[in-house]
Amino acid sequence: MMIRKIQEIQSLHYDLLQSADPDHRLVAEYVKRGVCFEVILNEQIVGILVLLPTRPETLEIINIAVSDHYQGQGIGETMIHFALDHAKQNHYKTVEIGTGSTSLGQLYLYQKCGFRMSGIDRDFFVRHYKDEIVENKLILKDMVRLSQDV
Repeated sequence: MMIRKIQEIQSLHYDLLQSADPDHRLVAEYVKRGVCFEVILNEQIVGILVLLPTRPETLEIINIAVSDHYQGQGIGETMIHFALDHAKQNHYKTVEIGTGSTSLGQLYLYQKCGFRMSGIDRDFFVRHYKDEIVENKLILKDMVRLSQDV
């Protein structure tokens, strides 16, 4: 498995990004401001990671996605550790990540990787997304914020 910086975002990258964030407009906006990495396995793009400096000394994992076929194989965890190492090497002090309050698998993964809950942005998905999002048979409303010092 190889993780490398993306020079030009392709449609396959957007497909992966939108599997984690359905709003094309928001994805296009933060991709322009962030640093994007792709995960290559068996000569295929199987994952994507977007990192965005948000405040001095703070880096946010703004999008992380793994192809459905490759989920459950440790690729997401590897990408998170890559992001944490990238943050250390570039002198960030804190890494943040946000996810839906109904994103149970993601919440487990992020906490497994050392992130701790730092806040809730109530009604985030109601305010920022035109269409209702249903996940795990629940209407997604709130964003859970997590962080980790590096």
